[in-house]
Amino acid sequence: MTREQALELVNQKIKNQNLVKHVLAVEAVMRQLAEHFGENRDKWGLAGLLHDIDYEQTKDKPDEHSRLGSQQLKELGVDEEICLAVLKHNAAHGLAPATKIEKALFVSDPITGLIVAAALVMPSKKIADLTEENILNRFKEKGFARGANRDIIKQCESLLGLPLEEFVGISLRAMQSISNGLGL
Repeated sequence: MTREQALELVNQKIKNQNLVKHVLAVEAVMRQLAEHFGENRDKWGLAGLLHDIDYEQTKDKPDEHSRLGSQQLKELGVDEEICLAVLKHNAAHGLAPATKIEKALFVSDPITGLIVAAALVMPSKKIADLTEENILNRFKEKGFARGANRDIIKQCESLLGLPLEEFVGISLRAMQSISNGLGL
């Protein structure tokens, strides 16, 4: 599947524009991580772009989220590695991410929410003004952006061998590179 086909699918399946921005943010982080690790940027980007393809269909059934999406992607002939990464990004299933792409998607999903929330409390509300230090300070505030699971984000260290500070920096730069598309 090409990026253009994936974007078309996203636009068919996802109507909430904040969710569209979220998958674009995860795509950017995944592409940056692929570059960091010398992996396939296009494949990793597709995993990020497609990871919540079933979210609106399963929003009332969180236990089905990512199972349905993975199945739909399989039926469309999407690469098996991407389908498995999509399936395993939802911790509710208890399926431990095993491959590097699975691990990267697992930790990339929640970091984007933390970064967006940190940008929105900046006086300018611009991601360009955000620093790694801002994000790391917000990371320590348990009441801030509660939906951004710190336990999962922190697994960047054990799963990817990336210190939290480095992972935050990679993620921030990735999202800053698409700030216009994110409206930030």
